[in-house]
Amino acid sequence: METKLTLKLDQGVINSAKKYAENNNRSLSKLVEDYFKNLSSENIPEEEYPPLIKRLSGIISENDLKHISKYDDKAKNILREKA
Repeated sequence: METKLTLKLDQGVINSAKKYAENNNRSLSKLVEDYFKNLSSENIPEEEYPPLIKRLSGIISENDLKHISKYDDKAKNILREKA
């Protein structure tokens, strides 16, 4: 069921959001809805993650990510070492 929501925002923010929505062929309402969905999905307790996600979590650090690229052989070796 869809329900109307009224928001008060800075006019500049509204204009930027409308441009973004138009450039991405989406409605402003859909952008806001997706944003709220993402907010709530980030708060899923860890125990609800599938076992594969739990096993892979933390295999590679943010520092490692800064120094590798998708096709870097060194990246493949780092991942193998940490698996």
